[in-house]
Amino acid sequence: QTAGMLAGMLEWPQVTFAAKIDVHDDKSCTVERETDAGTETLHIPKLPAVISCDLRLNEPRYATLPNIMKAKKKKIDVIDVDSEGTSIRMDPMIEMVEIYEPESRKGGIMVSDVDELIDKLKNEAKVI
Repeated sequence: QTAGMLAGMLEWPQVTFAAKIDVHDDKSCTVERETDAGTETLHIPKLPAVISCDLRLNEPRYATLPNIMKAKKKKIDVIDVDSEGTSIRMDPMIEMVEIYEPESRKGGIMVSDVDELIDKLKNEAKVI
């Protein structure tokens, strides 16, 4: 859901369940994706694109303690969005109309047998 939503917001093409990705020199890519009927090969003529992957795309790497410590000290570069040549909508797409607390639930009751339960469901709750 996140990949599709991001692709829609950025107005970029999208491919889901990617199992293999080949990026070409001309800023295009070929994506092999898993479907119920087998594999499907798609060509994206121009990048950027949003590609969500399948479990089989990469072999997971497990972080070691020394690498975790190095990562804590690593500097994160901040990139200006305008310098990348993309246009991202920064205005909110959702308007908050109202916030309220839900009604408190009534306490439950214990019934002594099945007949009493059926009677209460039929006459009080009117669900059967």
